[in-house]
Amino acid sequence: MARLPKLAVFDLDYTLWPFWVDTHVEPPFHKSSDEIVRDRRGQTIRLYPEVPEILERLRDLGVLVAAASRTGEIEGATQLLELFDLGRHFVHQEIYPGSKVTHFERLQLKTGIPFSQMIFFDDENRNIVDVSKLGVTCIYVQNGMSLQTLTQGLETFAKVSKAGP
Repeated sequence: MARLPKLAVFDLDYTLWPFWVDTHVEPPFHKSSDEIVRDRRGQTIRLYPEVPEILERLRDLGVLVAAASRTGEIEGATQLLELFDLGRHFVHQEIYPGSKVTHFERLQLKTGIPFSQMIFFDDENRNIVDVSKLGVTCIYVQNGMSLQTLTQGLETFAKVSKAGP
């Protein structure tokens, strides 16, 4: 792939995992001896199956990764990232209620990476619309992150950045 983003940003709910952390599951979460993550009620919590491989692939390509989530369940979301051993992949985590534009402005300040060198994966169209206005390449995620979605997103980024200045 000719051009890669410097930063790949992921929403969490319905992008990395198939639920809203603030309404569908009950923190605190824990990992049992059989390595299964469960919520307070004992309900099994899972990621979309290809998420670990997606994050590993980005690392191998030299692309930094960050999280941007508007959830009010900050502790629960952060705890899940750690229990799933995903926290190590994220250079920054912007997890708090509010506009995704604020999340991206803070990511830009913290990383020094221009918006034009970022790609964003999210399942909510309103976030795609808002963040795309910053110049970020935004990819609408249907049915959770997959390697196919990642590949299509990186191809889109390469085309957009090739056409750009």
